Amino acid sequence: MREMLEGGELDYLTGDYLAELTMLILGRDRMKDPATGYAKTFLRQAEECMGLALDKGVRLVANAGGLNPTGLAAALRDLADTLGLAPNIAHVEGDDLIARVDDLGLTTDPPPLTANAYLGAWGIVDCLNSGADIVITGRVTDASVIVGPAAAHFGWARDRFDALAGAVAAGHVIECGTQATGGNYAFFTELDDLDRPGFPIAEIEADGSSTITKHPGTGGAVTVGTVTAQLLYEVTGGRYAGPDVTTRIDTVRLDQVGPDRVRLSGVRGEAPPPTLKVCLNALAGFHNQAEFVLTGLDIEAKAQLVRRQVEANLPARPAELEWTLARTDHADADTEEAASAVLRCTARDPDPKVVGRGFTSTAVEFALAGYPGFFLTAPPGSGNAYGVYTAGYVDAAQVPHVAVLPDGARVEVPAAEQTRTLDPLDAPELPAPLPDGPTRRAPLGAVAGARSGDKGGDANIGVWVRSDDEWRWLAHTLTVEAVKALLPETEPLTVTRHLLPNLRAVNFVIEGILGRGVASRARFDPQAKGLGEWLRARYLDIPITFLEDHT
Repeated sequence: MREMLEGGELDYLTGDYLAELTMLILGRDRMKDPATGYAKTFLRQAEECMGLALDKGVRLVANAGGLNPTGLAAALRDLADTLGLAPNIAHVEGDDLIARVDDLGLTTDPPPLTANAYLGAWGIVDCLNSGADIVITGRVTDASVIVGPAAAHFGWARDRFDALAGAVAAGHVIECGTQATGGNYAFFTELDDLDRPGFPIAEIEADGSSTITKHPGTGGAVTVGTVTAQLLYEVTGGRYAGPDVTTRIDTVRLDQVGPDRVRLSGVRGEAPPPTLKVCLNALAGFHNQAEFVLTGLDIEAKAQLVRRQVEANLPARPAELEWTLARTDHADADTEEAASAVLRCTARDPDPKVVGRGFTSTAVEFALAGYPGFFLTAPPGSGNAYGVYTAGYVDAAQVPHVAVLPDGARVEVPAAEQTRTLDPLDAPELPAPLPDGPTRRAPLGAVAGARSGDKGGDANIGVWVRSDDEWRWLAHTLTVEAVKALLPETEPLTVTRHLLPNLRAVNFVIEGILGRGVASRARFDPQAKGLGEWLRARYLDIPITFLEDHT
């Protein structure tokens, strides 16, 4: 926060502190102490930077209120008094639906610990229009903390859908911070100075167009590639629904207009859907894990032996017992670690005792009676609670949206009057295929970038290329069938492909690959962050001319 405030001129400084998993963590905090439930990190940052922000006239907008925006706003006022400051502090509430889950038809099994609707930007607008220096929200959409300041600054009406959609696109680019300036970027080896990437800035204009940049002298880079990667992050198809506007991601146009300056233009918006998405998190039971190291020869036989021994001798069988063998071993390896594989045993059960010491002790007790070279990566331990995520939907008119202004006045924010049912876009016409030519087996990542992430139990992978001919090849080559062949884990799952010609990209949504969300720990990579890099590492036939262009 200090780096951004000291680095150059800003009107607003925004922060996104919430994720699906974060909401579960805050829910567990609130169970222990009802006065908590907000992101304490923001309070620590404010202690250091509140005075600086006020001196520079920069207004702060953050969703750090989590499950308790009222509590964080009160804590900020106490902090300001201690610091001798007098900021105008407002907050937005109404997203927390946990007391109404039965009435709203949001009951889950197990019952939810948290239930929060994704609110939009108009409560933030009311707070800013009242003169607030700091606006705290609970669960709003990630982009809303950017859309709110833009709408307030330019006085947009609620039906300025194109302008709002442009702000959503800008917000989506900068909401994950340094992912827009080279972080998690597929072609990171092409960028200089990634040791400490700078944070991105959106310069938003009156029509919703924007330029993405960063403070001078900071690390990383802002390029069409880094912005494309972030635009593809955790979206579905060409329609990106929100509570205020449905943004047509397929209409975004990107232009490099200077060093570290990428312009977003042409974004179209449509009326939002009549429902709001609700994030439901529940505590589902307890989880534990044992990792066995298998070294040298007979890896498969060693894995079979320890599995038989453990399963036959557990004092109580967990409700779920999952074995995964990661063949990280190499033949004739020159280090012991390179000669070893890892066998992971994951246990889940409603009873913490079943996955506690009784589970891990069984594994350890075979240390002198099992496969040769037996050892574990960690000593036995107790199980930990785990959660599951469910997405719900409710009529927007049933969700209160309230702006609590600095003077304590409460302003009710009405639901959108204009709505439109969210339907998938018709598939755009495929570009003409490339003429046949010589190809070579090579990894997809030799020519294509990718960015992947989680959407509840689903995952998305956005794949893009950097020339029109590469796009013609990608659109015809990287089909759903091809992805299922390249990523065998996805073969039994529903995979949907969306074409985004303006970005020279294809986006795949893979349903159910993450089980019931990141907290359920259903997969080695529970948030699918490495899924795109796995796809880039798979080999297929690529035109030689493309490979030569990138050498």
